Amino acid sequence: MNREQKRLMQRQGQVGADGTAARRTSVQDVQRRRSDRATPREFIKQIREEMRQVAWPTRPEVINYTTIVFFVLVFMTTLIFGLGAGFSKFVTFLFQK
Repeated sequence: MNREQKRLMQRQGQVGADGTAARRTSVQDVQRRRSDRATPREFIKQIREEMRQVAWPTRPEVINYTTIVFFVLVFMTTLIFGLGAGFSKFVTFLFQK
């Protein structure tokens, strides 16, 4: 077992800090973890709190970003189509002779 695997197993709780096998989780540990969970109502409340902290772009920024993405999309589509057509003509030219 290498260091990365050992560290991963330590993070997952499978191995102790000294490398010995960790103790199995007891029923009380599982129940304690379940009681730490948020209820669906609390979960929705936490989502709303987090969404309030998001730095939303302004309308002009959204329009600007959308325009940029659209033009890059059109350019890349044209470029790939042009390269495909060009290589197709070139290969056809090679095999006709």
